[in-house]
Amino acid sequence: MSDIQIYTDGGCSGNPGPGAWAYIILHGQDRWSASEAAPDTTNNRMELSAVIAALVEVASRPEWASSSLEIYTDSEYVQKGITRWIRAWEANGWRTSNKQPVKNQDLWQRLRQLSSAHPVQWHWLGGHAGHPLNEECDRLVRQAIARQKT
Repeated sequence: MSDIQIYTDGGCSGNPGPGAWAYIILHGQDRWSASEAAPDTTNNRMELSAVIAALVEVASRPEWASSSLEIYTDSEYVQKGITRWIRAWEANGWRTSNKQPVKNQDLWQRLRQLSSAHPVQWHWLGGHAGHPLNEECDRLVRQAIARQKT
C-alpha cells in the first residue's frame, strides 16, 4: 500500500454545464477532503481538476515530498490518459492520432507536472459501483453543483 491514497470525482449537470470536482486524501489515520464548483465546464475537465487539486494539496505539504501515491478515479479518460495516451500526445505535439488538438491540454500538462513528483499507481474504479469513498466523492460533487445553482 502506498503512503497516500487519493480518491477523486468530477461531474456536470449537463455536459457542458455547471460542474464540480471533489477529492478525499487518506494518509495514515488522517483524512482531507475538498470540493469546488465551476459554473460552465465539462465532465472531463472536472475529472481532471479533481486529481490536479488533490495533487496540489499533496505538493503543499513538504512532509509528503517523498510519498508514494495511489490515485483512484472513476474516469477512464483520466486513468488511460495519464497512463497510456499522454506519451503519444506529447510526442505528436499535443495532437491526437487523428491530428486534432488534444482537448484539455492545459489540464493534462498540469497533471503530468504534478504527478511526476511522486511514484503514482493509477486505479480505475467503476463509477456508482458502491465503493464508499468514490460514492462520497460523488456526493461532494453533487452538493457543490447544487450549492452553485441556488
